[in-house]
Amino acid sequence: MLDLSQLRSFVVVEQMGSFTLAAERLGLGQSTVSQHIQRLETTLGRKLLARDTHKVMLTGDGEALLSHARAMLSIEGQVQSLFKSNSLRGRLRLGVSEDFVTSQLPAVLEDFVRSHPSVDLELTVALSGVLYEMQDNGEIDLVLAKRRLGDARGKLVYREPLVWLARDPERVLASGPLPLIAFPPPSVTRVIALEALGRNGVPWRIVCTCGSLSGLTAAARAGMGVLVQPRSMAPSGLKEIAAGKLPVLEDVEFVLVPRKGADQALVAALSEDILQKVRRLTTA
Repeated sequence: MLDLSQLRSFVVVEQMGSFTLAAERLGLGQSTVSQHIQRLETTLGRKLLARDTHKVMLTGDGEALLSHARAMLSIEGQVQSLFKSNSLRGRLRLGVSEDFVTSQLPAVLEDFVRSHPSVDLELTVALSGVLYEMQDNGEIDLVLAKRRLGDARGKLVYREPLVWLARDPERVLASGPLPLIAFPPPSVTRVIALEALGRNGVPWRIVCTCGSLSGLTAAARAGMGVLVQPRSMAPSGLKEIAAGKLPVLEDVEFVLVPRKGADQALVAALSEDILQKVRRLTTA
């Protein structure tokens, strides 16, 4: 029989791309996680993970196992929930800012969904400003999004510096008015970037507007211009523009904002899960 603890370590290593980060997320020693993987590989007689100097990746056999491992862990969560007298039930509508989704959301949500199978989690992805408007209209119960420094709304999850990014910084900076790639209004990063440029008298022009981070990233990777993102969420293939080349950007804060009238037990459970996991990821 396969050991569920070993399967859990395998799934989390795949999520995090690192034995060190997986161990921190699971609350185990790195050696314990390594032993779990080694024993699982011995049981199956297959190599499941391959390592290079930067990341841990699945082998072909690892990819074949992954969906089955997730299914087995999901069943375990359902069984545990079935026999818990205080198991959570109901519907929770979560709104998450566009840039957060592509970087950290899967790792944050997977354990919650597995541990609370009787909770119907509805996810909305949009710009932070749009999410706040939807919440004000009663359409979202909990928002995980950005706020500007000095904004008092919500509970702070973590603070993050914004950076200027481009495929070829020197070429872009020499191209005349700074070509900007930006989310449409209402976008926190857009406003911060334009204010910084305005204060410093830097001429600019918008060359690409898109509500999807994947679209903005594609434009930046094509060399169209400069993109502003939180540093930890910088897409691959882009370089951070050196300090002094462009105005300094203020930090942003990621916060959790519950809606008054939402199911407090569900909101508290997901909020605590997000706080623990995101803070662990961002301080690793």
